[in-house]
Amino acid sequence: MKTSILTCIFLLMTGMTFMGGAARAADVRQLTVAASINPVTATFIVEQIEAANSANDAAVMILLDTPGGLDTAMRDIIQAELNSRIPVIVYVAPQGARAASAGALITLAADFAAMAPGTNIGAAHPVAVGPGDQPDGTMAAKIENDAAAYARSLAQKRGRNSDWAEQAVRESISISAAEAAELSVIDLVAESPEQLLSELDGYKYIRDGQPLTFTGTGLAIKPVEMNWRQQILNALSNPTFAYLLMMLGILGIFFEISQPGVVLPGAVGALAILLALFAFSSLPVNYVGVLLILLALILFILEVKVVSYGMLSVGGI
Repeated sequence: MKTSILTCIFLLMTGMTFMGGAARAADVRQLTVAASINPVTATFIVEQIEAANSANDAAVMILLDTPGGLDTAMRDIIQAELNSRIPVIVYVAPQGARAASAGALITLAADFAAMAPGTNIGAAHPVAVGPGDQPDGTMAAKIENDAAAYARSLAQKRGRNSDWAEQAVRESISISAAEAAELSVIDLVAESPEQLLSELDGYKYIRDGQPLTFTGTGLAIKPVEMNWRQQILNALSNPTFAYLLMMLGILGIFFEISQPGVVLPGAVGALAILLALFAFSSLPVNYVGVLLILLALILFILEVKVVSYGMLSVGGI
């Protein structure tokens, strides 16, 4: 009798465990990217897509609002999207957001692409980062053709409008969310992430050549944020801001050398240079420009030691 009671209790507990496991829906890992596409955002997205695959999440949803960014960072993200075992959803949101330039191609590469009302996508023509990096006619055509072929290839792979994708690169056209849905650039327009998951229920995506059905109902959304280091690097990833920090650092060091004992300008200058170097680690650096900045620092220091009537300072500036 005692054995029978223990057996019943064990079977009851086991059944409850199985029922609990069956009732629990997998998570949708939600990433918010409201910034330029740079090495920091690329690292964040790639790492989280890999983590979501390892955790067997139901999907990854990227809430995207970007003016574009670096080609290398964009391609890192797209490769992670294409090689993900679980579906990747790109949702251009919130209302008023955009998926411009690199953001348009990242959206095209997703298993499921959606936009909130009042958003836009397109303007994907490649541009140089700085005025000194403008390519000549032949090189510009080469870059444009490469980007256009890449956009068309991504659209064809995901069954989207490949003609529009190429046009977005060559002519920099941009369209609204409603137009994107009508032209088969995206899958649908949704008001919220929850509505998006509900409407995606039953949609098909391809893995290893086989169509699979996405189940969107009952999924829990799990937001994931950048860590503190990524947030700082992302804030410093503006090239103009990084160079301004470097110039501020140089001026602070110069003032400390010319007026020793003040301390504050030297401390501020050293901190600014460290932050600038920190920012440069996440940016494509023009080494000629870095050498010129170092030369300016040397000239400022020599101005303190050598009587040049300000000529060395003028050369440094």
